[in-house]
Amino acid sequence: MKEGVRRTMSQQGTTKQQADDEFVVDTEDCEEREQAYRERGTARPITVVGNPVLHKECQDVTEFDDELAALIDDMFASQRAAEGVGLAANQIGVDRKVFVYDCLDDEGVRHVGVVCNPVLEELPADRRVLDDSNEGCLSVPTAYCELARPDYAVVRGQDAEGNPITVRGTGYFARCLQHETDHLYGYLYIDRLSKRDRKDVLRQMAEGTARYETVPND
Repeated sequence: MKEGVRRTMSQQGTTKQQADDEFVVDTEDCEEREQAYRERGTARPITVVGNPVLHKECQDVTEFDDELAALIDDMFASQRAAEGVGLAANQIGVDRKVFVYDCLDDEGVRHVGVVCNPVLEELPADRRVLDDSNEGCLSVPTAYCELARPDYAVVRGQDAEGNPITVRGTGYFARCLQHETDHLYGYLYIDRLSKRDRKDVLRQMAEGTARYETVPND
């Protein structure tokens, strides 16, 4: 996911996970953690809409090993090189259910983390307040469009060591969590747009030039 227009929403805090109904802390030591990841990693080019790896559900992460750790490092390096706030593994051509994020919420609080095998929790009707802010995607470079999404999201999954985690986001960060989870199930944000809006986004992309390296589609 790339930087877009934000609207102010109320922040809900995070606490250490000690039970299923609590949430991982992803707001501490953000600069140090993100820097350590990307300095170990190597930036890779970004796949763009039309690449087959973006349009199918990714495989589950089953091995939480050095190979996964190296992939996560490369994902953080790639995310920073492309100036993104979230990146799914298939956006650098890897068929695995893992995404990383480095995203500010609407209160300006920075969140940095990794989620493997994410599952987006379905919200009860009384929590589904929609936010129709602009959305963009590194795999659809130079294009934006308004898309209504819930302004609150909960994602359950695993960390890089395989431990169960739950991540909660509000506002712009909630949009990021939903956007990246979508990627790993084969959906881009443009798949949620009307035909007219999708056509306009693809036109914007065709007329623009990405600021980062991309993988050309054959």
